[in-house]
Amino acid sequence: MKIKKITSQIRRDFTAILECEHCNSTQSVDGYDDEYYHRNVIPKIKCNSCGLNAGDDYRPLSTKYSENQVV
Repeated sequence: MKIKKITSQIRRDFTAILECEHCNSTQSVDGYDDEYYHRNVIPKIKCNSCGLNAGDDYRPLSTKYSENQVV
């Protein structure tokens, strides 16, 4: 899964629409905008339609705020 669009964000909490790289279906998820979530959690989210997760070519988005910035 990859982030197609972030629909809302309050501080580091966000809601986004994820899109499957395999079947192009979408699903909404709530997440946390930090490096760990983008690099480790999002690629492991399984698609509700086909059951697959991101491949080895997954490229995470960068965070809105830097890691040391307090929001």
